[in-house]
Amino acid sequence: MTERKPPGVSFESWADKQIRDARARGEFDRLPGAGRPLPGDVEAAYDEQWWIKRKLAREGVSVLPPTLALRKEAEDGLAAALRAPSERIARRIVEDLNVRIRDMMFKPPPGPPLGLKPYDVEEVVRQWRERRAAG
Repeated sequence: MTERKPPGVSFESWADKQIRDARARGEFDRLPGAGRPLPGDVEAAYDEQWWIKRKLAREGVSVLPPTLALRKEAEDGLAAALRAPSERIARRIVEDLNVRIRDMMFKPPPGPPLGLKPYDVEEVVRQWRERRAAG
């Protein structure tokens, strides 16, 4: 739309006419998201960085500091070890986690402290055996 508002015509009526004309030409048909509900974040309070957060989420980029990401990974890994189909796999999961935890302990990156220590492999395997016997 490159037309200018004619003199003497109120802006509101001129804009309404432009919208009516565009609708008649079908310019609003088949727009992305047509017929679907608005995203949930539309109702949220305005956030100046909304587009950055949406881009990071779309790209699957982690915005957690490395220590917090490892905490989450350790939590998920421990749960995976306890659900492992065999003791060998449970041991391997915990040993791999311990390697990453020790690396982070001895070469701390910037950010909050890790707050983790290596897991006791035998204790995790004992818990794995108990769960296996119970279930």
